[in-house]
Amino acid sequence: MRCIILTGMSGAGKSTAIKMIEDMGYYCVGNLPISLVENFVELAENDPELEKVLINVDIRSGQHMDKLCDVLDRLKEAGKNLEVLFLEAEDTVLIKRYKETRRNHPLAENERIDKGIAEERKRMGPLKHRADYIIDTSKLLTRELQAELKKLFVYNQDFKNLYITVLSFGFKYGIPADADLVFDVRFLPNPYYVEGLRPLTGLDERIQSFVMESPLSGEFLDRLEDMIGFLLPNYISEGKNQLVIAIGCTGGKHRSVTLAQELYRRLSAQENYGLRIEHRDIEKDALRK
Repeated sequence: MRCIILTGMSGAGKSTAIKMIEDMGYYCVGNLPISLVENFVELAENDPELEKVLINVDIRSGQHMDKLCDVLDRLKEAGKNLEVLFLEAEDTVLIKRYKETRRNHPLAENERIDKGIAEERKRMGPLKHRADYIIDTSKLLTRELQAELKKLFVYNQDFKNLYITVLSFGFKYGIPADADLVFDVRFLPNPYYVEGLRPLTGLDERIQSFVMESPLSGEFLDRLEDMIGFLLPNYISEGKNQLVIAIGCTGGKHRSVTLAQELYRRLSAQENYGLRIEHRDIEKDALRK
């Protein structure tokens, strides 16, 4: 029997994940008291119809989350096939989600939401430390979360606990505040000044051909890919689970989009990291006109 322990921060998307994993053929139990986890695993293992099980245990399951670590240790020592999935999100995102739903954080009581989040992080720290998979849902769309869960629990792909966003942008609209790595490609020839190319974007083949004709483009991408290949395993070893690689040109419409598309293509052919692409400013010139 394969057993997933789903846990994580309140507001990080556990309810959504349960529904998705249930659709993948797992028998899901929500908000199970910690004292019952061992008994449930034993019972489920003796039921031939339960081949895949998910148990959701979070801060609502009781005040003694530290006891869950002891439970997991005993179950693993007994040879149980357990995997811990921890859903995470940034504080600002969690606060925004709580305000939008008008729900109270389970630990906030009469305090502000951020106080409850801080206390929950403290209590959940040991469990996060021993998680097999950590998914940060701060920037994930629902379909992207579903894709990540399918990789893990349907296709059984290796998981690197890192989600990469390749982001194109225009410097005249500001550097993305959440960027971890920023690269300036304004040294490349600009299609903006070529007759007939200005209205197009880096998603058009003519722009891509123009930008990639420059030998500097290929050399830049080769060196960037090599550097990213060096950085990724080191980021993972330090516990980083979100990486935003921002590529900028003047308006975020031509060169940066082309290079971001090509980098995304190259990274897609490599390890099983979570990966998405976003073009922040691709339509802004048209909107301004």
